[in-house]
Amino acid sequence: MFGNFLIGLREGLEASLVVCILVAYLVKTGNSRQLPPLWAGVGIAVALSLAFGALLQFGSSTLTFQAKEALGGSLSVLSVALVTWMVFWMRRTARHLKSELQDKLDAALAVGTGALVITSFFAVGREGLETSLFIWTAVQATGDGVRPLIGALMGLATSVVLGWLFYKGALRINLAKFFRWTGVMLVIVAAGVLAYGIHDLQEAALLPGLHSLAFDISTTLPPDSWYGTLLKGVFNFQPDPTVLQAVVWGLYLVPVMAFFLAPERSGSAARPKPAAEPAAE
Repeated sequence: MFGNFLIGLREGLEASLVVCILVAYLVKTGNSRQLPPLWAGVGIAVALSLAFGALLQFGSSTLTFQAKEALGGSLSVLSVALVTWMVFWMRRTARHLKSELQDKLDAALAVGTGALVITSFFAVGREGLETSLFIWTAVQATGDGVRPLIGALMGLATSVVLGWLFYKGALRINLAKFFRWTGVMLVIVAAGVLAYGIHDLQEAALLPGLHSLAFDISTTLPPDSWYGTLLKGVFNFQPDPTVLQAVVWGLYLVPVMAFFLAPERSGSAARPKPAAEPAAE
């Protein structure tokens, strides 16, 4: 449940910040009359994200077991790829996000109302579709009834409240550190979702090694115990993974975490320093 809360909080807060930046810029530049088209684009994006999540849930329920496992495994791998890209994209562009959005908004205002709707739709829609896909795959991975979904909804609701507080100026936190440490947690959650996806593809007979276990500590760490449930809900931990699951988990987590935590290189740091000039100059 905590892992899904974190997903909803992290992804929802990104979308909330985007909306806050767009709304604040329109208000400050005297374009408040353009707020309805902006909210229309945001509403369409949210509706599309909800429809996509419903399609995944109800569409998969009509499939055969093998087809459902193949779909779940494929979407798990896809969602991990998207979330990994998103984490690194936010790490790289967070400091320039505000100016980029304002430039796009200026261009949309110059074109007209339709362009403003499209701009706000795409600004929020990408986050919404990624969130729907990752939450769906994470909920399938935990297999813990409705609690993972409740956790995700709580995270989304919290992100909306935080976004409103940011807009009102009532809350200030170091967003760089926030996205850095939530990014670390998301990479760990994504590794578990990826391992789950590999297991689904093995059950669908698309990958080999379903019965080749790396280890089995089910008796020491029962999946139905409170601590087993906690580890599965937070990290998608499985006490009896296959060899392929364990290998893929390690091959994803170690390099991705190392790259994510590595200090960023600035363009100026890479350039050689110029020779010292006379003090008079």
